Amino acid sequence: MPQLARVVRITQPGEDAVLVPDDLVLRDPRGNEVLVEVVAAGLNRADILQRRGLYPAPEDRPPDVPGLEYAGVVAATGPAVQRWQPGQRVMGLVGGGAMSSHLLVPAEEVLPVPPCLSLEQAAAIPESFVTAWDALWVQAGLTADQVVLLHAVGSGLGTAAVQLARLRGACVVGTSRTPAKLSRCAELGLQHGLLLAAAARDTPLRFAEALLEATGGRPADVILDVLGAAALEENLRALNLRGRLVVLGLLAGGTAMLDLSLLLRRRAAVIGSVLRSRGAAERAALAAGFEREVLPHFASGALHPVIDALMPMRDVALAHRRMEDNASFGKLVLAW
Repeated sequence: MPQLARVVRITQPGEDAVLVPDDLVLRDPRGNEVLVEVVAAGLNRADILQRRGLYPAPEDRPPDVPGLEYAGVVAATGPAVQRWQPGQRVMGLVGGGAMSSHLLVPAEEVLPVPPCLSLEQAAAIPESFVTAWDALWVQAGLTADQVVLLHAVGSGLGTAAVQLARLRGACVVGTSRTPAKLSRCAELGLQHGLLLAAAARDTPLRFAEALLEATGGRPADVILDVLGAAALEENLRALNLRGRLVVLGLLAGGTAMLDLSLLLRRRAAVIGSVLRSRGAAERAALAAGFEREVLPHFASGALHPVIDALMPMRDVALAHRRMEDNASFGKLVLAW
């Protein structure tokens, strides 16, 4: 029978005051669907953009309920589900709507929670670790002994990427505007930290020379970028021959002028990537690949989620403020 789920609802585009508690009518699972009782959900920059009206949810997700990742317990399954049973601990990615006490998800996109982790810890894994793994290992083909440059290294994505890059055997360089975040990332495996000076939006950043100084003259084979326009030209200057630049975000602007001769001389590849808009088949393949290649490393202790704060869901506005102030290190997790 249909039931009510508690949700965080965006009443209209705006500041964090537009986030309000509400109820959502939820139907029973059908076919290959799994109904998850959500314990906790991770907060991401995409949630802030959606709240502001700048990043709408895909058509198959609630337009006014944010949230891209969850962890919880299977509450019920559709008649076609074979793998999952009520009571199992699960986590996963969704295109939106994860900040709900109950969530319907396709069975093939669900991941098991490693026994060594709490559900609150698990809620900090899907978006950051799947994104970083897909960008570094799958799309950029990062290999041992290559140099990788990670921007905003103290973020949830950055702290996941450091660990995955070190697990790959790469030389890891990271940037931040906060010295303390660079120091903390060193504990995760960051080998060289580059402090970026504060710059106005769309003002070009400078870090290529500092990268070469830190690495003894070695350019970056792979760059993971969330900054966008202000870092584009300098990213290309920092790239090695046949280097790969993976663009995942546009925190420092979305439009830039580019000297294309830099791209040609480097024979570089610029890759744009986003998980949210991928279709069902791609999301299922992501889940299967991540479970096979990455999930065992949480059980071994080689990987672990970095949580800045665990907050009650009622404090979602405070969590948004903390992220917008760039005060967090690692992930912010909200629990019901």
